[in-house]
Amino acid sequence: MAEYLSSLSFLGLLSRFPAGIAQGIVWGIMALGVYITFRLLDIADLSVDGTFSTGAAVTVVLIISGVNPILAVIVALFAGVAAGTVTGILHTKLGIPAILSGILTQYALYSINLAIMGFKANTAVSVDKYALVISSRNITLAIVVGAVIAILIIALLYWFFGTEQGSALRATGCNPEMAKAQGININAQKVVGLALSNGLVALSGGLFAQYSGFADVNSGRGAIVIGLAAVIIGEVIGDALLGKYLNFAGRLCFVIIGGIIYYLVYTIVLWLKLDSNMMKLFTAVIVAIFLAVPYLRSQATSSFKKAGKLSGQEGKED
Repeated sequence: MAEYLSSLSFLGLLSRFPAGIAQGIVWGIMALGVYITFRLLDIADLSVDGTFSTGAAVTVVLIISGVNPILAVIVALFAGVAAGTVTGILHTKLGIPAILSGILTQYALYSINLAIMGFKANTAVSVDKYALVISSRNITLAIVVGAVIAILIIALLYWFFGTEQGSALRATGCNPEMAKAQGININAQKVVGLALSNGLVALSGGLFAQYSGFADVNSGRGAIVIGLAAVIIGEVIGDALLGKYLNFAGRLCFVIIGGIIYYLVYTIVLWLKLDSNMMKLFTAVIVAIFLAVPYLRSQATSSFKKAGKLSGQEGKED
């Protein structure tokens, strides 16, 4: 044990934190897409695992073909929008349950992503040859650029969900029957929400491919769980710090913070020299715990209230 502890360097851990923050911001952008479907539409969209890889594949192939890296990411965003639209149509027009629609889209995207990369499992893109938006070679710049992109996306989302279209989308997720009674086409809103969500996921995939220097057909595997982890961690921390003062813009910001915290924890796990193959189990446990926190808190509150009422009634009887 002493030998193990002596092998751990605290300065080494601190030196790894910037890279964790940079990756956390990129995955936090992906989590914003998950937040739209999971929280606003109440849909568990599993297509994001495939859409993330689609964004990465489209971005890398376009950059190699001579397209500007910024434009390549924008095209990747629209590719994600197209994939999300397919999921929405499968769900709303063909009557396939949302979770199965996402699985079908994800399954199909595996072959599509391979085709985009010329039927290769991965494709590299070098920062030495191309002027990438972000790169792991310059962590400080990656953090700054990632933060600026995240802030712009949050500002646009805040504006959009304040418009009539955005309010209709939120109403659809909050109370579909009431929204329908108000004349809102809830099926159209679901398609819009899924398209917007997957567009953000693909955008994140494009940024991640530039940061890591390659696109892989399996790079999006488990993205939905990481996204959920970022959303839940951000919400729990945001509620704990701000409580009733936490508005919609704040929730979007805390989703990014949740992604950063997740990757800092991931960095600590690697620093502790634990088996990285167990990270998926660790993530699943973390998500389960944070998902259970609000429920357990409400149960505890209601139990205290119930106990208080019972004691009050007993006092009156005496």
